[in-house]
Amino acid sequence: MKATALKGLLLAATAISAVGAAYAQDATLTIESWRNDDLTIWQDTLIPAFEAKHPGIKVTFSPTAPAEYNAALNSKLESASAGDLITCRPFDASLALFDAGHLAPLTDLEGINNFSPVAKSAWITDDGSTPFCVPMASVIHGFIYNKDAFDELGISVPQTEDEFFAALDKIKADGTYIPMAMGTNDQWEAATMGYQNIGPNYWKGEEGRNALISGDQKLTDEAWVAPYQTLARWKDYLGDGFEAQTYPDSQNIFTLGRAAIYPAGSWEISGFNAQADFEMGAFIPPVKAAGDTCYISDHTDIAIGLNAASPNAEAGRAFLNWVASAEFASLYANALPGFFPLSSEPVELEDPLAQEFISWRGKCESTIRSTYQILSRGTPNLENETWNASANVVRGSETPEAASARLQEGLASWYKPQM
Repeated sequence: MKATALKGLLLAATAISAVGAAYAQDATLTIESWRNDDLTIWQDTLIPAFEAKHPGIKVTFSPTAPAEYNAALNSKLESASAGDLITCRPFDASLALFDAGHLAPLTDLEGINNFSPVAKSAWITDDGSTPFCVPMASVIHGFIYNKDAFDELGISVPQTEDEFFAALDKIKADGTYIPMAMGTNDQWEAATMGYQNIGPNYWKGEEGRNALISGDQKLTDEAWVAPYQTLARWKDYLGDGFEAQTYPDSQNIFTLGRAAIYPAGSWEISGFNAQADFEMGAFIPPVKAAGDTCYISDHTDIAIGLNAASPNAEAGRAFLNWVASAEFASLYANALPGFFPLSSEPVELEDPLAQEFISWRGKCESTIRSTYQILSRGTPNLENETWNASANVVRGSETPEAASARLQEGLASWYKPQM
């Protein structure tokens, strides 16, 4: 080949390479999301931090009202007008987007290795082979308590169930505070902050949850009935009229200082910090006996994926790898106390209550709510039925055994491994 021809080819290759590099770096990414309450956090904190490390990539956060998000997103995806990055709801809604070809597989994304199987469980195919969204945050269950009340009554943080009920008895006998703020009017509260809060200690977290999915365990087994038996004991400590008490009622009763303990999700932290004028602490769901392994519901809440039709896939993957980084984890968790990063990177939080919750990951085994993956796809819906069963058990209108039998019968009516 003549030197002039070779020089021409090299120049052409260099030009093509330069165009590719410019394209990879000079891109504008649009994020679709249902979270419109954190717009300023994205605009003022997260996006500037990413753009500082990736000066050729600009990012726009474009949220839709939560109730309209699914329909609006599906319409945009079908018309090829959706943004480059898709905020993912947990489990079936996002799995359906992946199955329809709208979300790109992320198996080879470097940052996906920063997440445990539990963290990825809400955004992965049923066979566990293909992740399609990068986990962003979870919420953790436990109990928030009024430190002033505990100090006044000389109560130590309970570690075991016996200590927990002894504390409730002492609070009730004193009469200054309602022992625990939770109602049954809205039903989901009894399931989410009740059954799913304490249950993992009985069914051993992921071991029991996966056994239920495989059909190796049933809802009538002792591990699934026992938490209802414990939940039934809560009735005596919830105060007068708890049957008609709504979720906002429970929040107000606690933040006004009228109750000593609140069965909680970590999402309450920001609101409680703003409303309560007393110091708060948090404790892990008590174990049956001292020395038992503890389990926490560290429930997957939000993730982000790549639109399979995005013309800016390389830039989008750069953003997803940043979401998987320790920098993002720290920024996000401190900007939204109570919404915890799911990456394996250790994070120090500025909010002491949030730091207490996240510290439990180093002490206990993490799991997610038992009804969310696969088991609520049919009719009757196991998640919704668990709301009703939990509220009934707390009210005393259904026994733990009867509630468990009803849930098992409903699940077995449509879910083949349980038939």
